[in-house]
Amino acid sequence: MTLGDDFRTTAEDGAESGQPLILERVEKDTDKTCKSKVSHQLKKFCSCTPKKAKSKLFGFVPILKWLPHYQLREWLLGDIMSGLIVGILLVPQSIAYSLLASQDPIYGLYTSFFASIIYSLLGSSKHISVGIFGVLCLLVGQVVDRELALAGYLTESISMSGNDSGILLGGQGNNSVGMECDRSCYAITVGATVTFTAGVYQVLMGIFQVGFVSVYLSDSLLSGFATGASLTILTSQFKYLLGLKIPRPQGWFTLFKTWYNLIINLGNTNICDLVTSLVCLLTLIPTKELNYRFKAKLKAPIPFELFVVIIATLASHFGHFNADYGSGIAGDIPTGFLPPKMPMWSLIPNVAVDAFSIAIVGFAITVSLSEMFAKKHGYTVDANQEMYAIGFCNILPSFFRCFTTSAALTKTLVKESTGCQTQVSGLVTSLVLLLVLLVIAPLFHSLQKCVLAVIIVVNLRGALRKFTDVPRMWRVNRVDTAIWLTTMATSALVNTELGLLVGVLVSAFCVLGRTQQAQVLELGRSSTREHYEDLSSYHGLRTHPGVAVFRYDAPIYYANQTLFKKSLYRCVGLDPVKEKSRRIKFNKKNKQLEEGKGGPNVKSEEKEAAGKEDKVEDGATVTLMLNNKSHSLRSLVIDCSTVLFLDTAGVNALKEVRKDYGELGIRVVLAQCNAAVLDDLERGGYYDEKGPDGGENKIIFFTIADAVHHV
Repeated sequence: MTLGDDFRTTAEDGAESGQPLILERVEKDTDKTCKSKVSHQLKKFCSCTPKKAKSKLFGFVPILKWLPHYQLREWLLGDIMSGLIVGILLVPQSIAYSLLASQDPIYGLYTSFFASIIYSLLGSSKHISVGIFGVLCLLVGQVVDRELALAGYLTESISMSGNDSGILLGGQGNNSVGMECDRSCYAITVGATVTFTAGVYQVLMGIFQVGFVSVYLSDSLLSGFATGASLTILTSQFKYLLGLKIPRPQGWFTLFKTWYNLIINLGNTNICDLVTSLVCLLTLIPTKELNYRFKAKLKAPIPFELFVVIIATLASHFGHFNADYGSGIAGDIPTGFLPPKMPMWSLIPNVAVDAFSIAIVGFAITVSLSEMFAKKHGYTVDANQEMYAIGFCNILPSFFRCFTTSAALTKTLVKESTGCQTQVSGLVTSLVLLLVLLVIAPLFHSLQKCVLAVIIVVNLRGALRKFTDVPRMWRVNRVDTAIWLTTMATSALVNTELGLLVGVLVSAFCVLGRTQQAQVLELGRSSTREHYEDLSSYHGLRTHPGVAVFRYDAPIYYANQTLFKKSLYRCVGLDPVKEKSRRIKFNKKNKQLEEGKGGPNVKSEEKEAAGKEDKVEDGATVTLMLNNKSHSLRSLVIDCSTVLFLDTAGVNALKEVRKDYGELGIRVVLAQCNAAVLDDLERGGYYDEKGPDGGENKIIFFTIADAVHHV
């Protein structure tokens, strides 16, 4: 909107001339009906031109856009180096995290392989590494164990060690379908079905353009959720560290149930697994710390995990740990790929709710990481495209017996620090995994499960370090820290999925609570210019005789409109509702006294004395209340610059304030309303009612100075 020369006067000049600032609103196009708007949007969405089709294709498959412009000499070496290092790190981690998802090791390798390829084609981030993520593996593993129990498969404590499958109790489980499928086969069937359903959710959210939901999952919420889940993961790995074969608890309070089972089964600890776990921990923790402390000096992190896996596999194989000491091992790991297989459709109703929470967590982690690294390196990512990418990273691999994936912070940091420039590094990573799948995988047959558990535990260090940041977080922002602590405690102590829901609800209530705590502030004018600020926060501010200026630092809506009125009445020092009732009571007594004038003189004198006493008392009260602010309060100016919006209840609250004070002879005017608030007031009929001076309510004040000088 452009103002002409007539509108270039200052607020002070306008006030001195007696004319408030006048601005002309831009007329909105009211001719368009809802039908025409919908028709226009449909025409825009459904129209197809070669240019638009090309743009859509390049947007959906970003590699088509950036690969032709790939700078071979500048980028290739960094991409190859980062891809090789991440691939080497992924081999032991993929095998280890399969354990967390209650799957055989080969399926973890499948998952990392397919996710690396698909995200390289569809992802819009140049740096993030998509693959196995501990929290999602935990969530998938909980669903798999639950469905295995419902289907009647024997628990791990009864089944044989290694990779041998459990036994299906014939026809006893409520999910037994008479199919020839052992425990391992049914476990990956459940995992793939959960993954397929979660991927469908994510693609649907991308289609309906709901990528914005990620903004409702704050950093403190996601961090608290990840830390709480890490505690659950840590606890779940102790049975492998001790060589115990106990089932994973289901339902709520799994942390306490797991520790109870561990304590009562301590006598069955496998000494071979315990010693191996301690040796691996004493090796990996210091070496990983060295990697962390000297990451700035090292061109690439040293893959100590891979070294430990190789040495532990050789020791287990030649020491016959499985045969002589009963140590649990990875078992047979086949080479190549299995033929594609459809998800089990009958399982989808059972896992639909679990898949939704998994989909939200996977998407939120991926988007937050991609946006963080995009901001760091100066490019942008599309949240909806990330939804598509991570959705297809789950849908397509689910046909090849894979489980849920998302971006992983640790591997992304390694990828970035080793020279990654584009997702070509993801393709290199997939080649490393392909080599393992086709040639090397069977060599991990004798690898102990306790070694895999150690790798998982050591990789939780980053999440568990967050506990040391709690005092600093508390000093910076107590509300965010409270959200972090609540989400973490609920995820760890009660239920992992419930922790995410509780975190979202607590965050929402904290935002609402801040609007409930807002108070009306009295403003004073600076002595040097027409600027108004809170009297209780700054020195040297002065007020106008007979005029009080107030501000409310929150939107006025149904949940806080009563609090707004109470705060305003308290700040003004005069409650118009109580004052009106007091005046009604006083008038009623006067009327009774007038009606009783015909009675005996003594009685009349007593009534007159009582009436005078009441009148003096009532008048003193009114005078006392008014003297809190001014001897002659005539007008109230409400600064609406911080009121973002009004609903019907908010408009009605302002009407009531104006009406109640108007009946006491005090005028109420609004100043500095934004365009949206003005529209809310117009639709709510605020300007339709006549004020004390006829149509004066229709005057709009764009500055506090105009409103103060006008009244």
